[in-house]
Amino acid sequence: MAERDPRPSPTKTSTRPRAPKPAEAARHACEQLASLIVHEPEGVSGVARHEDGWLVSVDVLEVARIPDTTSLLATYEVRIDERGELQEYRRVRRYRRGAADDC
Repeated sequence: MAERDPRPSPTKTSTRPRAPKPAEAARHACEQLASLIVHEPEGVSGVARHEDGWLVSVDVLEVARIPDTTSLLATYEVRIDERGELQEYRRVRRYRRGAADDC
Protein backbone atom coordinates (compact mmCIF):
# COMPACT_ATOMS: atom_id res chain seq x y z
CA MET A 1 0.00 0.00 0.00
CA ALA A 2 1.38 3.39 -0.99
CA GLU A 3 1.75 5.99 1.70
CA ARG A 4 0.14 9.39 1.21
CA ASP A 5 2.27 12.49 1.46
CA PRO A 6 0.92 14.43 4.52
CA ARG A 7 1.96 17.78 3.00
CA PRO A 8 -0.79 19.69 1.28
CA SER A 9 -0.56 19.74 -2.47
CA PRO A 10 0.60 23.01 -3.95
CA THR A 11 -2.19 25.23 -5.14
CA LYS A 12 -2.01 27.67 -7.94
CA THR A 13 -1.32 31.17 -6.72
CA SER A 14 -2.20 34.23 -8.65
CA THR A 15 0.67 36.13 -10.18
CA ARG A 16 -1.35 39.30 -9.82
CA PRO A 17 -0.10 41.36 -6.87
CA ARG A 18 -2.40 42.02 -3.94
CA ALA A 19 -3.97 45.46 -4.24
CA PRO A 20 -3.02 47.80 -1.40
CA LYS A 21 -5.63 48.71 1.19
CA PRO A 22 -6.61 52.41 1.45
CA ALA A 23 -4.15 53.14 4.28
CA GLU A 24 -1.32 51.41 2.38
CA ALA A 25 -2.24 53.31 -0.79
CA ALA A 26 -2.09 56.60 1.13
CA ARG A 27 1.30 55.73 2.59
CA HIS A 28 2.70 54.72 -0.81
CA ALA A 29 1.38 57.94 -2.38
CA CYS A 30 2.95 60.14 0.33
CA GLU A 31 6.31 58.38 0.15
CA GLN A 32 6.53 58.54 -3.61
CA LEU A 33 5.35 62.14 -3.84
CA ALA A 34 7.92 63.20 -1.20
CA SER A 35 10.68 61.58 -3.29
CA LEU A 36 9.75 63.78 -6.26
CA ILE A 37 9.02 67.18 -4.72
CA VAL A 38 11.00 69.31 -2.27
CA HIS A 39 8.25 69.44 0.38
CA GLU A 40 7.13 66.83 2.91
CA PRO A 41 3.48 65.71 2.99
CA GLU A 42 1.49 66.87 6.02
CA GLY A 43 -1.43 64.50 5.59
CA VAL A 44 -3.95 62.85 3.34
CA SER A 45 -7.31 64.48 2.70
CA GLY A 46 -8.78 61.82 0.42
CA VAL A 47 -8.38 58.28 -0.88
CA ALA A 48 -10.55 56.95 -3.71
CA ARG A 49 -10.49 53.65 -5.56
CA HIS A 50 -9.60 54.20 -9.22
CA GLU A 51 -10.18 51.77 -12.10
CA ASP A 52 -6.59 50.54 -11.98
CA GLY A 53 -5.42 51.63 -8.53
CA TRP A 54 -5.96 54.55 -6.18
CA LEU A 55 -6.33 58.34 -6.39
CA VAL A 56 -4.93 59.94 -3.22
CA SER A 57 -5.17 63.62 -2.26
CA VAL A 58 -2.03 64.59 -0.35
CA ASP A 59 -1.68 67.90 1.53
CA VAL A 60 1.79 69.46 1.55
CA LEU A 61 3.25 72.47 3.37
CA GLU A 62 4.91 74.47 0.58
CA VAL A 63 5.78 77.75 2.34
CA ALA A 64 6.06 77.95 6.13
CA ARG A 65 5.25 81.38 7.53
CA ILE A 66 4.78 83.05 10.89
CA PRO A 67 2.04 83.09 12.02
CA ASP A 68 1.34 79.53 10.94
CA THR A 69 -2.15 80.46 9.72
CA THR A 70 -0.54 82.34 6.81
CA SER A 71 1.54 79.36 5.64
CA LEU A 72 0.87 78.11 2.11
CA LEU A 73 -0.27 74.55 1.59
CA ALA A 74 -1.05 72.61 -1.55
CA THR A 75 -3.13 69.57 -2.38
CA TYR A 76 -1.69 67.08 -4.83
CA GLU A 77 -3.62 64.31 -6.54
CA VAL A 78 -1.45 61.22 -6.70
CA ARG A 79 -2.50 58.21 -8.77
CA ILE A 80 -0.90 54.88 -7.91
CA ASP A 81 -1.44 51.50 -9.53
CA GLU A 82 -2.38 48.13 -7.99
CA ARG A 83 1.26 47.54 -6.99
CA GLY A 84 1.45 50.89 -5.18
CA GLU A 85 3.67 52.43 -7.85
CA LEU A 86 3.25 56.08 -8.77
CA GLN A 87 1.56 56.61 -12.14
CA GLU A 88 1.12 60.39 -12.05
CA TYR A 89 0.73 63.36 -9.75
CA ARG A 90 -0.37 66.96 -10.10
CA ARG A 91 -0.97 69.93 -7.84
CA VAL A 92 -4.66 70.75 -7.89
CA ARG A 93 -4.94 73.45 -5.23
CA ARG A 94 -2.82 75.95 -3.30
CA TYR A 95 -4.19 77.77 -0.26
CA ARG A 96 -3.44 79.53 3.03
CA ARG A 97 -3.63 77.28 6.09
CA GLY A 98 -6.28 79.49 7.70
CA ALA A 99 -8.47 79.72 4.58
CA ALA A 100 -11.82 77.96 4.51
CA ASP A 101 -13.00 76.00 1.47
CA ASP A 102 -15.43 77.73 -0.85
CA CYS A 103 -18.87 76.18 -0.50
